[in-house]
Amino acid sequence: MIKQILGRLPRKPGKAGDSRDAAAGVAAGNGTEPSNSYSVARSVDSGNKRAGNGDYSVPPGVTPNPVMNGAVLYHSNEPLPAFKDVAASEKQNLFVKKVNLCCAVYDFMDPTKNLKEKEVKRQTLMELVDYVTSANGKFSEVVMQEITKMVSINLFRSSSPAPRENKAIEGVDLEEDEPLMDPAWSHLQIVYEVFLRFVASQETDAKLAKRYIDHSFILRLLDLFDSEDPRERDYLKTILHRIYGKFMVHRPFIRKAINNIFYRFIFETEKHNGIAELLEILGSIINGFALPLKEEHKLFLVRALIPLHKPKCVSMYHQQLSYCITQFVEKDCKLSDTVIRGLLKYWPVTNSSKEVMFLGELEEVLEATQLAEFQRCMVPLFCQIARSMNSSHFQSELCFSGTMTILKT
Repeated sequence: MIKQILGRLPRKPGKAGDSRDAAAGVAAGNGTEPSNSYSVARSVDSGNKRAGNGDYSVPPGVTPNPVMNGAVLYHSNEPLPAFKDVAASEKQNLFVKKVNLCCAVYDFMDPTKNLKEKEVKRQTLMELVDYVTSANGKFSEVVMQEITKMVSINLFRSSSPAPRENKAIEGVDLEEDEPLMDPAWSHLQIVYEVFLRFVASQETDAKLAKRYIDHSFILRLLDLFDSEDPRERDYLKTILHRIYGKFMVHRPFIRKAINNIFYRFIFETEKHNGIAELLEILGSIINGFALPLKEEHKLFLVRALIPLHKPKCVSMYHQQLSYCITQFVEKDCKLSDTVIRGLLKYWPVTNSSKEVMFLGELEEVLEATQLAEFQRCMVPLFCQIARSMNSSHFQSELCFSGTMTILKT
């Protein structure tokens, strides 16, 4: 009897998290919940509220979505006012509301779902691009927090569809495969554009922004390089390069994180879609190394770059790899002996097309090699050239003749 009486009494208002859960449950029960196939895949520590996973209040006029990784997503059927229609003092608050509206994640596998909401979000993202581009004052910490939260929710998602099996075996040309395009790219591209312009903006204070673009954020950004969509990898390449240039404090961590990706690719999986883009970034980084080269940079050459010749799918990134290798030799000619011996270690035995690539790279390295370094490795080098002379592949003979021309000079 007492329990029945107590059950009829009105309950006290719950905590903010309870009200959000209740709102999410009501939305799901009414069938108004948008599909979240592209939801965030990785959660951050619950105590870290900087990376877009903290507690956020619902902006006026915006309906809360279900909780995802501790962050509330917002969506609205109606667009917010344009920036030109509000006073200058209100633009920052309006910007935050628009960013929160863009935290809604929709199902793009079904093009008939949430058409109005998707269009409102797309238009709002375009407004954010213009706002970030034309900003004439330093971005506040609140703005930085909200932008990184929105970027995290939209970009750090589960992969779709599942990556294909690696077909990098002899006789199969991976370049003939059609790349898989993400159906959500119409929105993702604008999110990338917002973030790129935010990172590149002179109004973004790196000392303040590093609290939100932290190591955890960078690791998740690097995870996206395995995307099968080349358009996404191209944006990631540009953004990571900008982050490396702007956030000097993160540079050692970025280099180490890329090293770890290479190690796993070389010695474990031999499956990764973004090796070429990562090498392209590193080519620019190596070009900026100060002389004399640090020992850690030389170790990177020996432990990561040279072993990248080992995987069967080296043709997919060999051009970028060769550029990085020659950059090292041009920086320090004493490294040519190490590089040539490394090439000989991974020299292909039965793959003629791969041998052609190695001969072409060897030519570039020899052009920057001094006599003293050449004399150290010339015996094993000529032994390999002698074996290559017996190749029946016409391109091997062509490259061999070019290599011999360089040796004569």
